[in-house]
Parts: sequence; C-alpha cells; structure tokens
Amino acid sequence: MSELLAVAAITVLAVISPGPDFAMVTRNSYSFGRKNGLTAALGIACGVQVHVFYTVFGIAVIITSSPILFLGMKSLGAGYLIYLGVRSLTNSGAFTIGKADGREPTAWGAFRTGFFTNALNPKTMFFVVAAYSQVVRADSSPFVNFAYGLFMSLSHFVWFSLVAVFFSAEAMRRRILRKQHIVDRVIGAALIGLGASLVLPGLGS
Repeated sequence: MSELLAVAAITVLAVISPGPDFAMVTRNSYSFGRKNGLTAALGIACGVQVHVFYTVFGIAVIITSSPILFLGMKSLGAGYLIYLGVRSLTNSGAFTIGKADGREPTAWGAFRTGFFTNALNPKTMFFVVAAYSQVVRADSSPFVNFAYGLFMSLSHFVWFSLVAVFFSAEAMRRRILRKQHIVDRVIGAALIGLGASLVLPGLGS
C-alpha cells in the first residue's frame, strides 16, 4: 500500500504541474473544441507509456549514463516543443466557434501532437524514473510494474481531460478567443521557454 501511495503522490504532483502538456491541451481545447482536447489528452496518456516501457526494461539506465545519448534525447524533445511554440507564436488565423476551420487537425493529428509532446519530453522521463525508483525491486512482478504505468497514464488522461473540458466550454472559449492572439503568444512563449530550458545550462535545473 505504501508503494502505491508513493507512486500516487509523485504522479499527482507531476501531472498537475504546469508544463508543455498543459499548454498544448489548453490551446487545442480553446482553439478546436472539446473533441480535439480530449483526443490530445489521450495522446498524452499513451505517450507516458513510452517512458514506462524503457524504464521498466532498463533503458533509462543507459540514457542517463550516456551523456551523448541523453543530450540527443533532450535536443529532440526541446526541438519539438520549440516547434510547437513557434507555430503558436506565428499563428495569424482567427478561430470562430461553430465554424469549421480548414486548419483544424484531424483526430489522428490531435492524438499525435499529444503523444509526441509527452513522449519527447525528458522531464516526463525523470518523473517516471523517480516514481519507479521508489517501488521497483529486483524481484518485482512485471505485471505490477506495468500496472503502475497504467495508473500513471490514467492519471494523465483524467487530469488533461478535465483541462480540455474546462477550456472547451463555450463561455470560456468565447472569452479566450476574443484575446486569442495574446493567449497564443503567451502559450507559444511558454513552450519555447520550456524547450529552451531542456538544453540551456542552468535553465532546466
């Protein structure tokens, strides 16, 4: 029971901490509506499993012990976050509630964005490694190990689904969309800052 409580505490604190997942789901929700926000949340939940699998199978040890490999992973994740941020900063279109937009992502596109935002984020790796370091032992059952991972994914999905529902509510969307360009730029700057913090010394600590 104490192991489960440890995983639960680490997971809840990590999930609700603002970061690229939150920024991405928020923007998808107020820009494109609840369906896209929820689909992106599902993508995030599945992205968590990437970190779970390589942690359970010991690949995290290799990544953290190889500076070159870890730098490559950090750079890839940072590049993707910066790319999302630049897209948000340079967005010049105006979304209208009730009208279809040609740039609206497909369900697959929303899922893919959520998946890669999480899967390429080294900070999620640290969270997963930190959680498993509290509970995994040499004789731990693979079933139990992956059950912890499913709990992490479910927690991410529940939290970001709530975020999607909140920011896709019509009254909230109308308020945000009236200031869309300002909100887009704030989120874009946040994503770029988060990406830069992964690779610039001192900022990511």
